[in-house]
Amino acid sequence: MTHDPGVSETPNAATHAEAPAAAGFRCGLAALVGRPNVGKSTLLNALVGARLSIVSPRPQTTRHRILGIATSGSGQILYVDTPGLQQGARRAMNRSLNRAVRTAVSDVDVLVQVVEAGRWAAEDEAIHAIIAERDVPRLLVVNKIDLDQDKSRMLPFVAGIVAKHAYTEVLYVSALKRLALESLEQAILQRLPIRPAAFADDEITDRSERFLAAEMVREQLMLRLDQELPYATTVQIEQFHDRPDGLAEIHAVIWVEREGQKAIVIGAGGKQLKAIGTAARRHIERLLGRKVFLKLWVKARAGWVDDEASLKQFGYTD
Repeated sequence: MTHDPGVSETPNAATHAEAPAAAGFRCGLAALVGRPNVGKSTLLNALVGARLSIVSPRPQTTRHRILGIATSGSGQILYVDTPGLQQGARRAMNRSLNRAVRTAVSDVDVLVQVVEAGRWAAEDEAIHAIIAERDVPRLLVVNKIDLDQDKSRMLPFVAGIVAKHAYTEVLYVSALKRLALESLEQAILQRLPIRPAAFADDEITDRSERFLAAEMVREQLMLRLDQELPYATTVQIEQFHDRPDGLAEIHAVIWVEREGQKAIVIGAGGKQLKAIGTAARRHIERLLGRKVFLKLWVKARAGWVDDEASLKQFGYTD
């Protein structure tokens, strides 16, 4: 996707690979990995300067690998936002997310493990075990430094980590407050190979507008539905076209696991579904740069979260 609001699909990266690189121009992949809710998606959005990855306080908000492209005069960083590693992985969805994490780290130039300031959990240990298998630079990024009032605890916390785990460099940032992001960008950029840009300099993702619209709807489900219901939902775009009057018309289906869940998503008198649609439409319009007509339906498919075929149909691939 480019900054041109009229573009709905991006060309393949190979389209731009023939352009000669400026002297010393660097380009490569940097995977953002970590346990759920350490701020990977917020970090990606801040680094790219656009709201590509959806954000909510709930685990499993990120279900797909999202590519964010940041281009400067000296290089192009291809950030890969990954799902949080799922401990236990009892359901097919959880296993799919874990496969996505392993696939994402298998062919990148730099690995960026994001952790929460002051907290190193079993999931962080599991992530390190995965990235330690790769012989590429590994950066430890301590996020949410703005939330820890006692800065004296930061250095002992990090010292305890690096005493047991090898990292190329440690950086301290706040993705939410956009603190110290330039240092992180430079740390990544200097470790990328010298090569031409993979994408045009106005592109910010390889994902289509269709995909991003579905994610904006799903974000509202994560934010507005209670308890376990958000994890039993997904969104599928059935129609996406530009009308003669300039509006982008989008028809989307919200899938749930059981018939009884439909009424909860719709709400009394349709109020819940209307609120979901209104909020999602505003975010989609902001992202696309044009007015949107959004129509939502709610349908049930029993056990789709545990069905590999359904997951593939809904776009959950490794």
